[in-house]
Amino acid sequence: MDQKYSVEVEGLGIKISTGSIAKQANGSVTISLGETNLLVNVTAAGALKDGQDFFPLTVDYRETYSAAGRFPGGYFKREGRPNEKEILTSRLCDRPLRPLFPKGFMNEVQVIGLLLSADMVNDPDILMVNGASAALLISDIPWNGPIGGIRLGEIDGKFVVNPTHEQMLDSTLDLIYVGNEKEMMMIEGSAEQCPEERFIEALAFAQEQIQKIIAAQRELAKICGKPKKEFPLIVCPQEILDMCREYVGGRLLEAVFQGNKLKRQADVDALMNETAEFVKGKVGEEKFDMAHIKMAFEELQERVYRDNILDNGARCDGRGIEDLRPISCSTNVLPRVHGSALFTRGETQALVMTTLGTSRDYQELDGLTGGTKQKSFFLHYNFPPYSVGETGRFGTPGRREIGHGNLAERSLLPVLPSEDEFPYAIRIVSEIMESNGSTSMASVCGGCLSLMDAGVPIQTPVAGISCGLVTRFDDNGNLLKHVVLTDIIGAEDHYGDMDFKICGTKNGITGFQLDLKIQGLPFEIAKEAIYRNKATRMKILGIMAECLAEPNKDLKPCAPRIKIMQIDPEKIGALIGPGGKNIRRIVEVSGAQIDVDDDNPGKVLIYATNADSMNRAVMEVELVTGEIEVGKTYRGIVRSIKDFGAFVECLPGKEGLVHISELADFRVNKTEDVCKLGDEMFVKCIGIDDKGRVKLSRRAALCEQRGEPYEPRPQPPRERRERRENRDEQ
Repeated sequence: MDQKYSVEVEGLGIKISTGSIAKQANGSVTISLGETNLLVNVTAAGALKDGQDFFPLTVDYRETYSAAGRFPGGYFKREGRPNEKEILTSRLCDRPLRPLFPKGFMNEVQVIGLLLSADMVNDPDILMVNGASAALLISDIPWNGPIGGIRLGEIDGKFVVNPTHEQMLDSTLDLIYVGNEKEMMMIEGSAEQCPEERFIEALAFAQEQIQKIIAAQRELAKICGKPKKEFPLIVCPQEILDMCREYVGGRLLEAVFQGNKLKRQADVDALMNETAEFVKGKVGEEKFDMAHIKMAFEELQERVYRDNILDNGARCDGRGIEDLRPISCSTNVLPRVHGSALFTRGETQALVMTTLGTSRDYQELDGLTGGTKQKSFFLHYNFPPYSVGETGRFGTPGRREIGHGNLAERSLLPVLPSEDEFPYAIRIVSEIMESNGSTSMASVCGGCLSLMDAGVPIQTPVAGISCGLVTRFDDNGNLLKHVVLTDIIGAEDHYGDMDFKICGTKNGITGFQLDLKIQGLPFEIAKEAIYRNKATRMKILGIMAECLAEPNKDLKPCAPRIKIMQIDPEKIGALIGPGGKNIRRIVEVSGAQIDVDDDNPGKVLIYATNADSMNRAVMEVELVTGEIEVGKTYRGIVRSIKDFGAFVECLPGKEGLVHISELADFRVNKTEDVCKLGDEMFVKCIGIDDKGRVKLSRRAALCEQRGEPYEPRPQPPRERRERRENRDEQ
């Protein structure tokens, strides 16, 4: 696709172009890496909607099946609602863009990314972030960019920039880093218990690498960037702000500084309504605008929270800067559930449940842009409206639920056992019971406890916590003072500058996510927050250990059991049978589930809900696939009658000879005196010769049943014995 203007990012293989398509958007670019190509457009509304008092920024990333040369599944043969990958990429792009719009800018802005081609090698999510930045930079929309983003992996101890899907399989780090020319803006990802020192090295390395992307965007803007358009900024009139400040006086401080969240909200709302009536009386009903009162109270509350933290070290709930809220946790809280835990931190509470399943419960992934095709572990997060004392939409998970669940999922994944060690599908569901800050971190802690309660042999426990930030700058943008907060509540997240979530074990970091409301995080503050988080995480791990120190040794009675059997790969066909007849019969008679691992020849997995079912299934599989063994007793069927004895089938297709002398513990004149064709009898294998011929004895089986010793019959001379064996074989 030819473009009028284009630039290339030095050393990274990324190309950014504009000027030929989607020219009616405020800004439009195509961005490519390898043969993965993405179109990103940005558009701003020319006017505000009536009564609008917020900034409606929407970011949407969509994938089309045609990009990979495929048809969509389903009846309608067209793309439907966004999948999880599309939602996560949209959120990934939204978070670093939002803080860079001017304060008071409220015209609706829409960023749309469309995957045009996918080479199944390079992930398009990083292209979405860089494409959105480039499109905003060259547009006429006011925006304080650019930003640059990369994915950073670590393979064999070396950092790799924008690794391919195949390379990520060997990487111990998955860091998505977005920053500006001086500071970081957003990070998220996971790691295999990465030490904090190495994590900080990765952040510094990523900051250097994004400068190439930022430089390329600057070059493109110099070539074809539009002059920035003047949009009206919506702010509270100074007169109204002063009027509200004077009226509320110290009462706002009293309303804010109390421990109970709902009481705090109710008192602030009551004071705001009272102030609104006062202002209405001053300015008259015609000039009065409730939106101005709301904006004034937002600004006044922000000052109350921030100034008291910066100047007095005082938080609204009475805690110190580094204090955790009270934590309590318990496990095994629900019957019939495979694993459960209740984790409470202050007014944040998560009820978390773990369910174990079979390989049939694995989640099949579309794989439109490459990567893994199947998931055996997934964590689902639900945030019902009652958790914040409100009514609202309930049911289908929104973008927030998808994002928080994904953060908790990738934080727990690094400590799970391998599928060879623990071949179960694992599903965790986190139901948020109360919310006042960092419910995703409560989901990680509760999820870890529920895994251990379920008996999942995790490597080591995981905990997570969030750190916040309050800063003060001078008129020239120089940082004057900052305070890093431990375990922020919802209001401190809303009125503060940062939400830095880090999860990990005693050994290192497993998951992380940084969101900012300021236009960049100084590196030294990031380091302080990382080490603060580590110290707090150790405290939480200690509290969790008092509840449950290690995984339970046994699964719950209602959880499925599993047995792994390794059989001769050549016997797989016999186990399955024609059209699956044999394996279906075993499933029906045993009640167990039997899966054959296509990727591991000869590996058979048996799932059952009780011991009887498991034992029957194992016996049936052994009957079909096993070999007759010396010393074992079998219930066989007489398949052939001879003068010298009977041939008895012990296993399907496997038989041996019961010599006439071994048919009974008395002298037998004719074989038919003891058995006839089709009879069932218990026989014991007493030998297998070097030619593979199986020797069975009914007499030995009878002695075993009576608890008597078995004495072999005296052997005839060697010559006569060999003649008899040759005759029997013929």
